[in-house]
Amino acid sequence: MNLLRRALLGSIWAMIGWKQSSGKESGPHGGEETTVQAEAEGSSVTPRHVLCFLGRERDLSTLSEAASQAIRDFATGFSVDQNYSQAEPDDRMVQSFAVCWDRVEADAWSPSDEQAVADHQSVLYVLGPSMAHAETVKVSMLALRVVERVIDAGAVAVKGESAGIAHGRERWRELIRQGADAVKTADTLAQQRIGRLAFAKRPLSARGYLESVGFHLVGLPEVYVPQTAGSERQVVAIMDAVADEIAGRGLEQTLKDRRASLSFDSTYEVDEYKFNPYGVVRLAE
Repeated sequence: MNLLRRALLGSIWAMIGWKQSSGKESGPHGGEETTVQAEAEGSSVTPRHVLCFLGRERDLSTLSEAASQAIRDFATGFSVDQNYSQAEPDDRMVQSFAVCWDRVEADAWSPSDEQAVADHQSVLYVLGPSMAHAETVKVSMLALRVVERVIDAGAVAVKGESAGIAHGRERWRELIRQGADAVKTADTLAQQRIGRLAFAKRPLSARGYLESVGFHLVGLPEVYVPQTAGSERQVVAIMDAVADEIAGRGLEQTLKDRRASLSFDSTYEVDEYKFNPYGVVRLAE
């Protein structure tokens, strides 16, 4: 299925609720064969960024040229989508952004950001390259720079379609500043954390867990935390701590310390852009 079509369908699924997985269970008692098969299928899947920009004019030329210049300057492998970008409003955007706003960070968006979405007059999509695991953090930092260029050119709202996450313009600018500082100091762990905060969505509710989606965009497995672990904010703190531990101490040590399991039973099908080929770290109840 076309990448942009998958992204748009993903937004629709976000509007109507969680999509039931049709995959087999591959948890601690799921059987080695099932787990290995799922892992093999996932290994051929590579993450990609899909960025959605809204413009205030019925003209794509300014935003499109800003994105194209960024691609020429530094964002090798990115491309402006010519099939789904449109120089007219998209009446799905108000509802799509409503379910995608980041609800973790305080003041992640404002009423003026919501109004900008409602008043938008054009939609530009930019596609990232397929990312090998070793390139995910680097490419995600480039994606932030693309966001910066297009915001500077006049984009009024931005959404990361690959996980269904939206921030207000000021929050995007703060993430961009943090990312630039981390790149300047060559702090890879900080880059990974900032990329995760920028492009991943959490928490989503599924089957007794609160889950992340989009950690694969920085080369990490998703983290599923039992809903019984605390309030949503407490669970998000655990989720972020586990992601930092995987990045800093490694997956095996984190699984051992947290008494967690790695699974490839995903909420998403293998051919969906939200599917995480690096699996799911599931904390015990």
